[in-house]
Amino acid sequence: MKDILHQLFEYKTLTRQEAEEVLRQIASGQVNETQMAVFMAVFLMRSITVEELIGFREALKSLAVPVDLSEYNTIDLCGTGGDGKNTFNISTLSSFVLAGAGAKVAKHGNYGVSSACGSSNVLEYSGYKFSNDQAKLKREIEEAGICFLHAPLFNPAMKNIAPVRRQLGIKTFFNILGPMINPSTPQNQLVGVFSLELARVYQYLYQELDVNYAIIHSLDGYDEISLTSPFKLITKQGEKIMEPSELGFERITADQIFGGNTVEEAASIFHRIINGNGTAAEKNVVIANSAIALNVMDQGKSLEECLSEARESLESGKALRAFQRLIELNEN
Repeated sequence: MKDILHQLFEYKTLTRQEAEEVLRQIASGQVNETQMAVFMAVFLMRSITVEELIGFREALKSLAVPVDLSEYNTIDLCGTGGDGKNTFNISTLSSFVLAGAGAKVAKHGNYGVSSACGSSNVLEYSGYKFSNDQAKLKREIEEAGICFLHAPLFNPAMKNIAPVRRQLGIKTFFNILGPMINPSTPQNQLVGVFSLELARVYQYLYQELDVNYAIIHSLDGYDEISLTSPFKLITKQGEKIMEPSELGFERITADQIFGGNTVEEAASIFHRIINGNGTAAEKNVVIANSAIALNVMDQGKSLEECLSEARESLESGKALRAFQRLIELNEN
């Protein structure tokens, strides 16, 4: 590890193979916490390369507990986090909107690290029981349209890394890796990223993968479509910058999508929105992200059709029923 750190301190990058090997060493407990923190800090000082990111991804995917959901056409909606914006749980709510619209969702998530409340926090607070039992996950996806893959249960190697991430309390390259290491390898993904530079890195990597994808970044720094500014949209078909007005929405302000300072506050906001009592701004943000995700799954549909389906799922209670069914399945 000392040799790798010296190499990085000399402003050199890692090859794909070096990146994979060093992350295997970290995950297996061969690297002490100080070295681990220094290693993470390097990638806060400079951008990660595509080769490094692929190597890190390959290491974690190879060490993960696999789950086979390939019989379903699934989608994951997941942001990198680390944008420091502390919004409410937009991608989690959007996941239930998609389930309510008839899609099959394999949501990958974790506890919040650089925000008050991650997807795992809000679902656990609501009564969901984390599991890596494939039969349970399949039943959930069949009956509720959605299952949740709590990252630590599928990436046991991360247990050596988690304490250091918590102590740092800021985004690291593990935020970047999160959306890429869904153990079920969904066929479709909506990925939010916290910078344009990272969006470009993701684009290079996702072009190598056999997956339908959309990469989104709001130009004022959000890792989702925030409606507070124009946003970048990157798909296999190309890339463009879109205004909220192109989705039929007005711009909003940051305080309108604030997510609370505690898990309790975040869960309260989540429940208020999914029960149909969200503000117009909150509902519109969820509908916007959901519509782009629906369009990823069925590019034959127009964006207007996807917006209509997303709105109907949220406002008719279909998204709520998907959520309620998922929680019911965890009460036994």
